[in-house]
Amino acid sequence: MDSTNVFASLEGRNLPQGFNWINEPKEWAFCPEGLTVQAEPQTDFFRDPNGTVVKDSAHYLYTEQEGDFTFVTKVQSEMIDDYDAACMMVMLDDETWGKLCYEYTYKRPMIVSVVTKRLSDDCNSLEVPAQGVYLRITRFDDCFAFHYSLDGKWWEMVRYFTLPASSSVKIGIVAQSPTGNGCKVQFSNLNVSPEGIRDIRSGV
Repeated sequence: MDSTNVFASLEGRNLPQGFNWINEPKEWAFCPEGLTVQAEPQTDFFRDPNGTVVKDSAHYLYTEQEGDFTFVTKVQSEMIDDYDAACMMVMLDDETWGKLCYEYTYKRPMIVSVVTKRLSDDCNSLEVPAQGVYLRITRFDDCFAFHYSLDGKWWEMVRYFTLPASSSVKIGIVAQSPTGNGCKVQFSNLNVSPEGIRDIRSGV
């Protein structure tokens, strides 16, 4: 599957064409290693199932995408406080979205996913190495799949779901620090393909 790294050759605070911030952080920049973001304190996207807490404050760098696609990034995070994370997210609106996270939970790095349809459905999947991981979101029709990989070659499925996405959606990356005083996260690349992966359990 052919893809393009939209972060290639970027420097400083020059965004890729077609990308914008929701909740732009004060500190972020592109360097040879990729995009570094300083997540600010108490930042998150979450709509608690009990209806008491709604947060829409995490830093989301996104583009609008129509039709099928696959987005891949390699992530790393300082992971200082609970739920510090580097994530990928697809969003229709404030109440309809899904995110896949490399997150500090139970004092260890884990793969966590959240699918929100008015309220959030939060799922902790498994512990992963502290050296960072690859994250992937693929779309075909109105179906979406989350995957992670340790090497960027073999992919494990985390979540398979649908969103009522009849037209374009927002898709991109998130830095968050929901309970802490902030953390630094890094996205080494952002590879974009106009193809969806329909065989979501194949491992490729």
